[in-house]
Amino acid sequence: MTPLEVLEALSYLVTVVGLPLGIFVYFRDQQKERRNEEEEVYVRLTDQYAEFLGLVLKNADLQLTTRRAPPASLTPEQQERRMVLFEILVSLFERAYILVYEDEMDKEETRLWASWEDYMREWCRRPDFRESLNELLRGEDPDFCDYIRRIAAEEAATKSG
Repeated sequence: MTPLEVLEALSYLVTVVGLPLGIFVYFRDQQKERRNEEEEVYVRLTDQYAEFLGLVLKNADLQLTTRRAPPASLTPEQQERRMVLFEILVSLFERAYILVYEDEMDKEETRLWASWEDYMREWCRRPDFRESLNELLRGEDPDFCDYIRRIAAEEAATKSG
């Protein structure tokens, strides 16, 4: 075999093996990068939820972490603080919905989303939160509004059922 024939054979080998392998590696790396970005978004949202819980703790007099019914009578100032905290929470839930939720999710995406749905369900179990939803959802993403209203209805039915 002449050196030219060897080079030609090697070029065919690169074309037949190397090109598909390169394409495979490229797409695999793109998928890993997308997954890392999704996890980074999830971590940032989780950090924001932890910050929200810090606000809830600083406002312990509102009893937002209790499992029992909320206090019957709050002062106007307490009602205002509670509503502001609920607004922050709904904003965070909407952001999570827009950034994380998809109609068709793979196993990993579903796992990441499940914790956010758990948080939503936990808050929707509170009658005061459910009663505030119509006001809190004004101007929010329509798909998100439908989603959290469905959760609120399910939790209300569970409470009464």
